[in-house]
Amino acid sequence: MMELSLSRVDYIQVGVTAPKTMRLLPPAGKKDPIQKIAIADQDGVLQCFNMKKAEPVHAFKTLPGQKISRMELGGPVGGVREKIFVASGAEVRGYTKKGKQFLGFDTNLTETIKTMYVEGSDLFLCGNYIYNHYRDCKDMNYFLSADKVNDVICLPTDHNPDVTPILACQDRVLRVLQDSELLYEVEVPGPPTTLSLYSNDGGEDGNEICYGTSDGKCGLVQINRQQPIHRWELGNEKRNGGVLCIDNYDITADGVLDLIVGRDDGLVEIYGYDEADEPVLRHSHQCSESVTSVQGGVVASAGYDEIVCATYAGWVLGITTEPQIKEQSNTPGGTTQSYVDKAVHQKIGTLKQELEDLQQKVVRERERYQTTAHNKKAISAVPHFNINDKFILSREDASYTLSLEVQMAIDNVLLQSDVPIDLLDVDKNSAVVSYSACNPEEGNFLLATYRCQANMTRLELKIRSIEGQYGTVQAYVTPRLQPKTCQVRQYHIKPLSLHQRTHNFDENRHYNSLILTGNFSLAEIHSWVCFCLPELPERTPAGDSVSFHFLSSFLDTMLDCSYKKGEGIFRSDNISTISILKDVLSKEATRKKIHLNINYEINDASIPYTLQLIHPKLEYQLLLAKKVQLIDALKELQVHEQDISFMSPEYQQILKDADKLQEEYKKQPCHLERLYGMITDLFIDKYKFKGQNVKSRVPHLLEVLDNYELQGLIEFFQTS
Repeated sequence: MMELSLSRVDYIQVGVTAPKTMRLLPPAGKKDPIQKIAIADQDGVLQCFNMKKAEPVHAFKTLPGQKISRMELGGPVGGVREKIFVASGAEVRGYTKKGKQFLGFDTNLTETIKTMYVEGSDLFLCGNYIYNHYRDCKDMNYFLSADKVNDVICLPTDHNPDVTPILACQDRVLRVLQDSELLYEVEVPGPPTTLSLYSNDGGEDGNEICYGTSDGKCGLVQINRQQPIHRWELGNEKRNGGVLCIDNYDITADGVLDLIVGRDDGLVEIYGYDEADEPVLRHSHQCSESVTSVQGGVVASAGYDEIVCATYAGWVLGITTEPQIKEQSNTPGGTTQSYVDKAVHQKIGTLKQELEDLQQKVVRERERYQTTAHNKKAISAVPHFNINDKFILSREDASYTLSLEVQMAIDNVLLQSDVPIDLLDVDKNSAVVSYSACNPEEGNFLLATYRCQANMTRLELKIRSIEGQYGTVQAYVTPRLQPKTCQVRQYHIKPLSLHQRTHNFDENRHYNSLILTGNFSLAEIHSWVCFCLPELPERTPAGDSVSFHFLSSFLDTMLDCSYKKGEGIFRSDNISTISILKDVLSKEATRKKIHLNINYEINDASIPYTLQLIHPKLEYQLLLAKKVQLIDALKELQVHEQDISFMSPEYQQILKDADKLQEEYKKQPCHLERLYGMITDLFIDKYKFKGQNVKSRVPHLLEVLDNYELQGLIEFFQTS
C-alpha cells in the first residue's frame, strides 16, 4: 500500500458556497494537463480560473445575482463535459469554458431549484419535493416525491438505453424513476444527501451509484431494471460528520480510481479498494470548515495530483501530492537540506503585503465611520451573516448533533432550553462552556454559553433529550463582527425525539395498540404525528392512508403508525411510547376542539420483552459505574504496593483500562439515570393503563434496580 504524503495549499476565497457548486474542467489536452476550477457561490457569482505561479488567473467571472444552489458540467453523451450549468432560483444558465452564456432557461417552477443533473440534452431538476425532466428545454416528465429530495442523478445513457433518474430522498430511500413513474425504491442506512456515479461512469455496466448519508455513512448500490444489488456499505463507527460530496479519482496512483469523501465536519477521506473491491481508508485530512465540494485533478503543477476542496465559507484549497518543502543536495558533504519552494515563499510575501493593506484600509474606514457617526448621529446598520446549521439524530449514541457554522469566526454561542436536556462531551469541541443558574419552574432548564477560540468558524454540540418531555432549544449565535449582532436558531425537541424512521418492521414482537377515532382529516392527524415524531415530511402524503415505521435509537423498541381520515392505529412494544402518544395526541386534538374516541389494547407479554431489550445496556452501565468507582481505591493500593500481581486479573485489567473507562463514563453522563427513569416510566405506565396509581411503589422498584438482576425485575413488574 502506497503511503500518501499530502499538503494543504489555499488558492482563493469566494462567497459562501452550497454543496456541489465547484467543478474541475477537463484538461485542454495531453500537452496541457492543468485543469481550470469553476466555482459558484451564494452571492450569485460564477468564476472560472486556473493557477499560475501560485496565483489564480481568471478565465471569466460573472456579476453578482441570485444565489447559486448547484453547478454541473455537461456535454455530449459519452463525450467531454466542459459546459458549465448553474441553477439559481427557478432558472438554469449555461456557460462555455470561456465564459460565454449560451443558455438562459426560466423553468417557471413553483419551487426553488435545489438539485440538478445534466446528461446530454437531458436536464433533471428537483425542488424540495418536485422532480422535473426536460429535454432540449422541453418538459418531458414530472414526479412528486413522498419526502424531501436531497440530490438527483441519472445513469449514463450511453450504457443504458432508457433514461433512469435516481432521487436521494430524506426518508432513507433512493427512488428509481422511469419517465414519470416510480420504478422501485432502494432502502439505504441513513437519509441520503449526495449521489455520484461509481468510477465517474457508473462502473462496467454504467449502473452503479455511490451515495453518502447525513449520518456519515457511504455505500455502493447497483441499479438494475428489476431490483437493486447492494455492493458494499461503510459504517460510521468514529461518528464523523455527514457526507456532503463524493468524487472518484486515482490520487494513490495505483491505476484504480479512489473514493474521495467530503464531510460537514471538515473531514476529507480517501478510500482505496482492496482485492474484494471493498473500500479501505488510505488517508484523511481535517479542514476547519465543512467541505461542500471535492474534485480530484491536476491544478497547481503538472505531474502532481491533488484533491481540490471548496468549503462552506468559500475557501478553495488543494490537498496536493506536491511537496511544499523540498530537499536539495549539498555537493561538498553530500548532505541534504530542506527549503521552502520559491513560489510558496513568494506567495507568503504577497499575502503579508495584502494583510498590511487590509489592516490600513480597516483603520481608515473605522475613522471615517466614527467621524460620520459623530457629525450626523448615524445609526449602525446590522450586518448580515449566514449560518449553516444542522440538528441530526445519531443512532449510535441516541443523541442529537447540533452543528453551527458561520462564514466568519464565532465569538460565542448561548444555548437555552425550555425542556430538560443533557449536553454530552464532543472531542472536536475546543470552546469553553459555562453554565448559568436556571429556574425550571419558569420553564428554563438550561442556559449554557460557549466561548469560542480565535478563528473558530464551526461549533459542534451533542444533546440528549428525554422522551415524553418536549419543547424548544434555542441557539443565539454571535460572530466576531462590529457592530455586535446576533442571530437565533430554534430546534424542536419532539415528544418521541429519540425515534428514527426505518423501513423494516418486526411483526413477531408483542405489541400494545392505541386506536384513535374521530372527526379529523388525514392532514390533521398527519400534523399531530409530525408534532410527536421526527423525520416525517411536512406535507401530507398522497393517498387515502399512511403508514410509517420507527425504531427507538436508545432502546431498539419499534413503533408502527398507520392512519387515515377518521382513524389512527399506533402499535409499539414499549408501553411508555403508547402512553406518550396517547397524552400528546389527545392534547393536540383538544386544542383543535376535535373529540377523540381512544381505545387501547395492552399486551402484558411486551413488558418482559422490553426489559430484555434494556437488560444488556443496563448491565453494561452498572458494570462500568462499578469499575469507575473502584479505580481510585485500586490506584491508591498500587501506589503503596510495589507488586500488584496479588490482585485478581479483573482488578489488574481495570487499572490498565482506567483512563479509557473514566473517559467513557464522562462521555455518558446520566446514562444510568436515564435507564432507571425509563424502567420507572414503564412500571408507572403499565399500571396507569390498568387504572392503578403505583407511584408509592417506585422506591421499592429503585431498591430492586440497585440489586439488579433481570429475572427479579421481571417478577417485580408482574407481582406489584
